[in-house]
Amino acid sequence: MIKEFDVQNPQQQSRRNFLSHSAKITATSALLATGMASASTVSAGIKSEKCEDTGQISAISAPHYLLRNVRLEEGFEREGDMVIGTRTGLYNLEIDNGKIVAIQPANGAPASTLPAFDAKGLLLLPATRDMHIHLDKTFYGGKWEAPRPRKGKTIMDMIAREQVLIPKLLPTSVGHAEAIIGLLHSKGTTVARSHCNIDPVSGLKSLEHLKIALEKHQQDFTCEIVAFPQHGLLHSQVDGLMREAMQMGVQFVGGLDPTNVDGAMEKSLDAMFQIALDTRKGVDIHLHETTPAGIAAVKYMIQTVEKNPPLKGKVTLSHGFALAMMQGKELEEVIAGLSEQQLTVASTIPLGKLNMPLPQLSQNGVFVMTGTDSVIDHWSPFGTGSMLEKASLYAQLYGNSDEFGLTRSLAIATGNILPLDDAGKRQWPAVNDNAEMILVDASCSAEAVARVSEVKATFHQGRLVFGAVGKV
Repeated sequence: MIKEFDVQNPQQQSRRNFLSHSAKITATSALLATGMASASTVSAGIKSEKCEDTGQISAISAPHYLLRNVRLEEGFEREGDMVIGTRTGLYNLEIDNGKIVAIQPANGAPASTLPAFDAKGLLLLPATRDMHIHLDKTFYGGKWEAPRPRKGKTIMDMIAREQVLIPKLLPTSVGHAEAIIGLLHSKGTTVARSHCNIDPVSGLKSLEHLKIALEKHQQDFTCEIVAFPQHGLLHSQVDGLMREAMQMGVQFVGGLDPTNVDGAMEKSLDAMFQIALDTRKGVDIHLHETTPAGIAAVKYMIQTVEKNPPLKGKVTLSHGFALAMMQGKELEEVIAGLSEQQLTVASTIPLGKLNMPLPQLSQNGVFVMTGTDSVIDHWSPFGTGSMLEKASLYAQLYGNSDEFGLTRSLAIATGNILPLDDAGKRQWPAVNDNAEMILVDASCSAEAVARVSEVKATFHQGRLVFGAVGKV
């Protein structure tokens, strides 16, 4: 049985692209002395406009400034009831200590003595959020290394491989994590949730190294941490280490396939939830299982949250492939349970045979978010770090090829923040919003999603953390 404790509400927020069809990123083969890797971006976009010229500013030191000639969405263009386009206009934004404090049409805006910078008509969108990534174990920022063959390998085989690999990655893990943070910035991401290995091989070292990397980027990147028992919570006997990790600034208790890895579904899930209740933390579990045991695990999680109200709204189901195995009334009942207990689903929007019911989840009140998962590591070489690319993939998989559907698809990448509401009224940005935003080379959000438009500048709390803006 799980004992009940009061859970405080944890913070809920919720690759430079070397493989993307919209940009090509080449990381240096050696990390710098501090562990950082540098990268260069080569545009392969349709438009020829360049941001790299002598009239560009790549750093803004003033906390209070104007960003002029920003393109904002104003409303939908319609043909009868059909949305056929998006109207935009140019505006000036006043930014003060990380907040948008004023929004005025660019034409006829009053004179100002504030430092001013020129967005040159680029489209402003909400910054993106990578809500499932592993910053602690990656090859990114170093030499190219493809994963070993996966065919015929079980998850236990992969864990055995990782037990050998992790000690080799630890000496440079800080630099590799920083390299991915730079990549995420270049793709428009300023907020992330990173899973971090807690295992007998690395102990708490992976967590310690990740915290060092994140502390270096306190001013330009916000990241929640999930203590992740990659080798199995019960299988690797890391309950004690997990509890230690909870005292080190970790926001979420992680978990992994309770049947396939731990061999005891209820016992494994109970242990995970008990740590969360004891330490007043949230939960974010990897659940890849597609067997009846995976379906049973999802239902057991819903029941557990229902029996322990302090967990309500604090649990994330990552991957959740078992949802793709359900249909009809069973799926409807499970989605209703997820919604009622306010579970979040974090999906990497998988390709292949799994048809995840992501739109159905969203339509029924389940918060759905996405993430990179692996940039490049021993699990996968395909991650690009682009949440715009994830939104584009979502639109393709679920048939959102029209203007309205493309604009709605952006939500999965931004934490449900959209420039226009469903009726076409501008809802973002608004005065007093946080200045978490990106400038992209697109005419509207539908184009940005469909074409995975290039990110020209990324702002975190009003700070320019990637790219450049024009001089005024």
